[in-house]
Amino acid sequence: MASALIKSAFRASAFKRNFSSSAHNDEAREAAKWEKITYAGIAACAILTIFNLSKGHPHYEEPPPYPYLHIRNKEFPWGPDGLFERKHH
Repeated sequence: MASALIKSAFRASAFKRNFSSSAHNDEAREAAKWEKITYAGIAACAILTIFNLSKGHPHYEEPPPYPYLHIRNKEFPWGPDGLFERKHH
């Protein structure tokens, strides 16, 4: 029985698990890779945003004044025009 315990103790010490110590370099390389990818993605998004915002946008003609668009049955408390509409005076 004692020899079986000694053999099992010897086997346990001979096969040491090196999972966490050997993966450290891989994790550091992987983290550095994703950090570079993140910075490249941020730069690409910033460039695309600047490009899209620098382009002009089309200004369309004013729509025809249809009579059914601004039906007012009651006066607003702030006056005859809408609060955020342009005044046509």
